[in-house]
Amino acid sequence: MLDQLSPMATTDRLFFEKAGAMLDRDSAERIVKDTLSSKDDGELFLEYRENEHVSIDDGRIRAAGFNTNMGFGLRAVHGEECGYAHAGEISQAALKRAAETVNAVGAGHSGTQALAPSSRNIRLYSPANPVAEGDFASRTALLGELDAYARGKDPRVVQVSASLSAEWQAVRIIRADGANVADLRPLVQLYVSVVVEQNGRREQGGYGMGGRVAYQTILNPESWQGAVDEALRQATTLLEAVPAPAGEMEVVLGSGWPGILLHEAIGHGLEGDFNRKQTSAFAGLMGKQVASKGVTVIDDGTLPDRRGSLTVDDEGTPTSRTILIEDGILVGYLQDRLNARLMNMRATGNGRRQSYAHAPMPRMTNTLMLGGNHTTEEMISSVKRGLYAVNFGGGQVDITSGKFVFSASEAYLIENGKIGAPVKGATLIGNGPDALTRVSMIGNDMALDPGIGTCGKNGQGVPVGVGQPTLKMAGLTVGGTAQG
Repeated sequence: MLDQLSPMATTDRLFFEKAGAMLDRDSAERIVKDTLSSKDDGELFLEYRENEHVSIDDGRIRAAGFNTNMGFGLRAVHGEECGYAHAGEISQAALKRAAETVNAVGAGHSGTQALAPSSRNIRLYSPANPVAEGDFASRTALLGELDAYARGKDPRVVQVSASLSAEWQAVRIIRADGANVADLRPLVQLYVSVVVEQNGRREQGGYGMGGRVAYQTILNPESWQGAVDEALRQATTLLEAVPAPAGEMEVVLGSGWPGILLHEAIGHGLEGDFNRKQTSAFAGLMGKQVASKGVTVIDDGTLPDRRGSLTVDDEGTPTSRTILIEDGILVGYLQDRLNARLMNMRATGNGRRQSYAHAPMPRMTNTLMLGGNHTTEEMISSVKRGLYAVNFGGGQVDITSGKFVFSASEAYLIENGKIGAPVKGATLIGNGPDALTRVSMIGNDMALDPGIGTCGKNGQGVPVGVGQPTLKMAGLTVGGTAQG
């Protein structure tokens, strides 16, 4: 089977050797060399993708689908200019047309090719195709079993929704300097939503999990039942929630998924393109104190099996563990090849794209804050009046100013050092760079999210991971719904 072969052999078969193939590898390499050797940089990105999804609502299939697509993108880079052409077919004729299009960039320019990415043979995840694992009927049956399990756990359950999805992406990246890399990327996800009703009041809880793993990792009973239990716990907790207070107060952020605030409010501001163009709130602050001492933020694309991890990025550069903020000092940016070259910095393996139809740009992988030495109990007990925000929903951030607004999907009052009633309708309002200076205690419980994050930027979505320890932050503004 294809997914049992090496990435190079599998992509050879998919793109160049299968019956009816309209492009051979030698021709592809020759066209790339002829087109890009006079440019500063660029690559041919070949992609094949399979994906499937199935979802249920109250025991009935709501949606199901399976899809395959393949194509290529050819990019030529000259200075800051970038020419990009793509096609939904892989053929010599289509590649030649694309070459003619991107040749308009830097016409007549005699460029010096940027150094090729270094190579790495480490595999961060299995190349096996999860879509080919088991059969579709068994996955649909499991979602029905999940529905029955949720309803059997609590008579207050009035609605259960769940979805399963998987994809397998095969990529090949060919450069004019002869660099030639391939990667096979699995990705699976399970999400569960439960609605409960009590005395006419309805509340919803949700939980998801996933990663670059086999389906069986998330479909074993211990995993999916745990997901249902967590969604149900959140929903029943909200049945007792009171309106959230408003005002400036101390906030304790939970570990794991609350790192989404770190991702949005700080991570995007540390991407190379925003800093090169001086549009980030962090522009010009390299080497400066931008956070409280003890705050260390990294982006790590090398974590095995994680949703945001990649063996190589979408330009062929191996991903890395990039330190962004060290003990409060800004020490690094997230770089693709173009921005790294223009800023005279090292590419960090953060050049990512949604698909062959998109040019790469600097994006996060797994963005984390490292742990400290405090316990959650110490943080809670030190707060006279505040908020304990355990989980987050959506949010918005302005990259230029750093201002953010995030809604807490699960939060509790803290009164006189003790966790009080759950609250509903709490939002956190602040400024990313300023918020980093308000971190006063860092927990020893750093955790990663369960594997559900997707990041959007300039219309492109890519899978990412987040993580952080429990944090105490002083003087954040909380927006609430309590009267008076």
